[in-house]
Amino acid sequence: MKLFVENLTHVDFSYIDPERGLLGESWAVNLILDGSLDQQGMICDFGTVKKRVKQWLDAQVDHCLVVATGLKGLNASRENGITRLSWTYPQGGEIRCSAPDQAIALIEVERVEEYSLAQWCRAQLLAIFPEQVSGVQLEFVPEHIDGAYYHYSHGLQQHAGNCQRIAHGHRSRIQLLRNGKRDFALEAQWAEALRDIYIGSRDHLQVVGDVHHYVYDAPQGHFELSLPARVCYDIETESTVERIAQHLAERIKFDYPQDAIEVRAFEGIGKGAIATA
Repeated sequence: MKLFVENLTHVDFSYIDPERGLLGESWAVNLILDGSLDQQGMICDFGTVKKRVKQWLDAQVDHCLVVATGLKGLNASRENGITRLSWTYPQGGEIRCSAPDQAIALIEVERVEEYSLAQWCRAQLLAIFPEQVSGVQLEFVPEHIDGAYYHYSHGLQQHAGNCQRIAHGHRSRIQLLRNGKRDFALEAQWAEALRDIYIGSRDHLQVVGDVHHYVYDAPQGHFELSLPARVCYDIETESTVERIAQHLAERIKFDYPQDAIEVRAFEGIGKGAIATA
């Protein structure tokens, strides 16, 4: 007998892609449990399934920097509750990150992809279910997007939850309206400008040559991240989706001062902010 839950939750995180570097991502989660029926005629109550899987993913993957330990050129260490890592881009320049252990997930795979991460999670999820559950099948599914989108990473120092982690991210669509009508060319232009970007706050920024070094303290601990300047886009405020939407609206209004501008900025799947200018 099998029990399935589609679109159980979403995970938003960043990882290091061997070609593209730091990459924000958002995936939906589907789950299938194999097992026998208990005295209630259930494999497991749906409420229990959703709660336990979401709690586990929130702790292990969501809003983390997920790093494949088999990534070529990776140097990573854990000591005294702090994880430090470095990796060199194929085009030159380094990622360097130092953060509390819970902010960086080191997983024993060669490369972070939908299937490899699902396999890693699946091997550990079985332990959280009752004994009548004999197997777990987990699937990560990227959102189907018709139109422009971009991958971005960021960290929100002032956030009370896991968004404070300095390198987590999203795969996000973008919708830009001029005078009430979507401008698809403008959407594509901004999606390309923000492709595989780190959106940083100038308050956290220390510039050293062609390197942007971000530093801040938050409730979970001390965070540092260094990246090549070419993959960074800095704004004057915290990089919440509301602030990103407002920033884009103001930038576009500068280029089109006679037009009414509306920006719909997404933060992952099915959520975001609307700003006008």
